Amino acid sequence: MGDAFIRHIELLGYEKRFFPSQHYVYMFLVKWNDLSEKLVYRRFTEIYEFHKALKEMFPIESGDINTENRIIPHLPAPKWFDGQRSTQNRQGTLAEYCYTLVNLPHKISRCLHVVNFFKVRPDDTNPVTDSQIKKPEVFLLPQDAKKNSTDITGPIVLQTYRAIADYEKSSRSEMALNTGDMVDVVEKSETGWWFCQLKNKRGWVPAAYLEPMDGPDESEEQEPNYAGEQYVVQKSYTAVEDDELTLREGDTIEVIHKLLDGWWVIRKDETTGYYPSMYLQKAGEDNASGKSQLRNRSAPPRRSTVRNAKSIHKQGRKQISQETYRRNSKKYLQSRRNMKEKFQNKANTIIEKNEEEEKKPKAQPAVPPRPSKDLILNRCTESTRRKVL
Repeated sequence: MGDAFIRHIELLGYEKRFFPSQHYVYMFLVKWNDLSEKLVYRRFTEIYEFHKALKEMFPIESGDINTENRIIPHLPAPKWFDGQRSTQNRQGTLAEYCYTLVNLPHKISRCLHVVNFFKVRPDDTNPVTDSQIKKPEVFLLPQDAKKNSTDITGPIVLQTYRAIADYEKSSRSEMALNTGDMVDVVEKSETGWWFCQLKNKRGWVPAAYLEPMDGPDESEEQEPNYAGEQYVVQKSYTAVEDDELTLREGDTIEVIHKLLDGWWVIRKDETTGYYPSMYLQKAGEDNASGKSQLRNRSAPPRRSTVRNAKSIHKQGRKQISQETYRRNSKKYLQSRRNMKEKFQNKANTIIEKNEEEEKKPKAQPAVPPRPSKDLILNRCTESTRRKVL
């Protein structure tokens, strides 16, 4: 019957799971060449890693050599925080990606990398669950999903957080909290301000004052990235604490650690320190309207400034000192310099060798010895022999 290949991939929707911690998985109906149909579940981070590997396997078709030759579809990278809203809004892009993927040339669409990724896994048929935790919530795409991919049916379940300290609001758009209050988080912003609701009240709350009910929130934070991402300062800030940085509008910096409370660890030259993320804009991106509104507000409180915090997760939190950030950052910068110098020296060596080759006198072809008269008479024609004699 030949090798198995995929005829069609249909995105059915996504599922919100609560074990081992809250996360989201997309549901795909995969139709195979033997007419079988299988249901598989994949996290978006898995899909993106699959996409990156596919691009490496086919550099021409991914446009890495020449962008005009690109046929492998684009796929946006996972967001700093993938919540329900980003999971929902991404469905249209993901459905289009799958449609384009299976219609690529067979060397791509039927390669083992694609086939193996969408094969049924044991956890697709028997997902890990816990009877003590509520069952997954399913959100199906409507029939006219292509027309309106954000019109998702099904219940919307918000994540509940607990206030770890009292908070007094400083503007009408914020919401005051008392220690122990249970709030539902409607929107999480990487600025450190989260939009929450408590009974009939709604407002912005500093993320530093909240902890999740179902487990430590460290899992929501990324690991430090000492390679750094380039950002541009959109609003000046003067350091208040010793571990903060003072920057002016227009400065270019590198973000090396994004933290939930909205205070990111950044690098300016070889100096590291905390800076409000709401005053930063990723290099090359336009200002988002939502962020521009938040920039008119003050920076949220840092987690370290929350006094008398009664957090059940505080003991398990990994504390990274500013000295550790500086040391690891310097190591990375030095390795990057060494690599740059190595390539530069290699390039200079090649140039010098080429120059030396050009200066060397070119070898002249050897002139063959003139044949003797006897050899000429022995090998020439009869006509030539008569003329010579």
